This record gives sequence, C-alpha cells and structure tokens, in this order.
Amino acid sequence: MVWRLSDYELKGLEQGSGPSLLLVHGSLCDYRFWSAQISALAERYRVLAVSLRHYFPERWDGMGEGFSTAQHVADLAELIERQGESVHVLGHSRGGNVALRLAAQRPELVRSLLLADPGGDFAPELFDAAGLLAPAGAGERNQFRMEALRLIGAGQVEAGLQLFIDTVSGPGIWQRSSARFRHMALDNAFTLVGQVDDRPESVTPALLAEIRCPTLLLGGERSPQPFPVVLQMLEYHLSGARCTILPGVSHGMNVQRPALFNRLVGEFLDAQ
Repeated sequence: MVWRLSDYELKGLEQGSGPSLLLVHGSLCDYRFWSAQISALAERYRVLAVSLRHYFPERWDGMGEGFSTAQHVADLAELIERQGESVHVLGHSRGGNVALRLAAQRPELVRSLLLADPGGDFAPELFDAAGLLAPAGAGERNQFRMEALRLIGAGQVEAGLQLFIDTVSGPGIWQRSSARFRHMALDNAFTLVGQVDDRPESVTPALLAEIRCPTLLLGGERSPQPFPVVLQMLEYHLSGARCTILPGVSHGMNVQRPALFNRLVGEFLDAQ
C-alpha cells in the first residue's frame, strides 16, 4: 500500500473496514512489526500500518535530511488529513512518542491514543510533579545509540543491533528474538543515523495538557527503565488515562503476548 504525501510516499499495509486505526512502529522497525496485530484488529477496524519516512522498504543509507521526530509527526498528520476523518492511533516505543506528540499538536486528528512503552525525552518537571525520579537525560541515553551506530559503521552490524535491542528491551532479547525480527532490524539499521542526530524538544507539561482524547497506556512487566517510570508519569498527567501492565513480557509485548495485547487494544477501542 502507498499513501502519497506532498513530498514523500509512505508505504505499509491497509486491511479491514470500520473506524481507522493507525499503527506507529518504533526504532529499527517498520510496518512489519505489527504482523501479529494487523489481521486480528482488522476484523473490526480499518488498520493502517505504516513505515515512517526512511524506514523499510526504503533502503536509506543515513545520508540527507528528512529523518526527525518533527518530520514523522508531520507526515502522520498529513496522512490522517488525507483520510478525511480522525483516527485511533497506537504507537510503540519511539513510535509512542511520535503518536503522543501528534495527539498533542493536532488533537482534532486523534480519536483515541494508545501508547505501548512510549519512549522519548520528557521534561524533568513532569516527573517531579508526579513524585517520581526522572530518568537519565537525553545526552546520557544517546550514548548507547552512538556506540551501536559506531559498531554498525565499523561493519559489526549485528553487534551494534544487539547492543541497541538489549539496552532498550533487556539483556539477551536480541538472541531470543525471531529471525523475522532480526531481519527487520537489519533492514532498518541505518535509521540509527537519523535517530542519533535527531534532537527534538522535550515533551513538556504544556504539551501534555493539549492531549484530550481517551488514552490507554500499556507496559511490559519486565520492561527496563525508563519505560516503567514514563508510564507512571503519563498516567499521573493524562486525565483519565488507563494503564495496564502485561505480565511476563518485556518491551516487545505485542510480539511476545500478541493475543493478550490484541485483546486489550480491542477492548479499549470498542469502548470509544
């Protein structure tokens, strides 16, 4: 499927009919990340699973412009505008941060917001207000991305990807991942160039105050920090937000326990 924007073609899959549900993947992934969700959710919804700009099937070498959080938010906003109606938005990890910013900047486009272990940079005062210890700053957290990128640039691509995935999801996750997931990460390895260079402004209290749609927060019981504390902070600040923790899984919860993940998403959407 191709969705033509003013200066780019987003690619992915569209399946089903009914209210539209936009799926937004995270780092090193693409529309294939949602393979266990698309058919199940398409039974009641028109599912749009997109690859963000410069992700597979584009073979980006990390050169040139166009990879940024702001650009990805703008692309999704234009995509939704071209649908002619607001949509439900589900984002995972970095895609959760993109989805959150979309809902805050363009609230008229988002019917409901579902965030699975959202990542990104959040202002320290958000955690202070909730009585939580703020996670490490953006510069400190970017160090592992830079080291992963150094390994990839030196030809040690799998070692770089292993460092990234195990840091984000937990030790040993890369080795336990399916061949399909590892292949997807390899296809998107050079998007880390754009991610390291991306410097979006931190999410602030004022930005979160703009989110007025129903919100579901999902986390993995074994997800490493900063994801658990980010969920706690968002539950505090987003009025009426519900938070559910999936037992026995880590950051890739939709892959590790797809039936439970799909049921929770479906139940939330059906109630809107």
